[in-house]
Amino acid sequence: MLLRANAKGQSLLTTSSMVKIGMLSGLGVILILLNFPLPIFPAFLKIDLSDAPALVGTFYMGPAAGVLIQLLKNILKFIIDNNTGGVGELANFLVGTAYVVPLGLIFQKNQSRAAVLWGSVLSILSMTITAAVLNYYVFIPAFAWVLGYPVSAFVDMAAKVNSSIVDLRTLILYGIVPFNLFKSTIISVVGYGLFKALQPLWKFK
Repeated sequence: MLLRANAKGQSLLTTSSMVKIGMLSGLGVILILLNFPLPIFPAFLKIDLSDAPALVGTFYMGPAAGVLIQLLKNILKFIIDNNTGGVGELANFLVGTAYVVPLGLIFQKNQSRAAVLWGSVLSILSMTITAAVLNYYVFIPAFAWVLGYPVSAFVDMAAKVNSSIVDLRTLILYGIVPFNLFKSTIISVVGYGLFKALQPLWKFK
């Protein structure tokens, strides 16, 4: 079962594990609310570091914990600040899950720095490809429907930053893809740094 095994083959249903998952989920909510735009990307694409706590949980407790943290974070975000009809939260969950799972599976097998590096590369690619495909076919059309905008409105906003963006396809290629490559790289660095920093404090029961 999903909740039966962490990185060490231990249950995620223990009090200690659930407390840690809850704390990391709460931190993720705070970080997702502190999102901010960067002038090099379209205004509707905002950077947040909310995947970093899920990555920490993945390192310590395995990919199942990382997925659970992503889920709880987005449920809490939906309750606290839902302004996209749940589309934003679903997008964050699916794309974030595509990030933590590959690295988590690799880290379970091999905890060397080289494994973390190659796992991070795989996760960056997984997140970016997932975001590109789902934004093209699902998320951007869904955002447009929920907000009452035509898809062309997102293209027009993105074109203000990059004149090469002229339709949905080029929005994905020149907007969504570089944004997620950048974001996932930052998350990899911050998440691993947070993981190392928390090691002395993590072993509470």
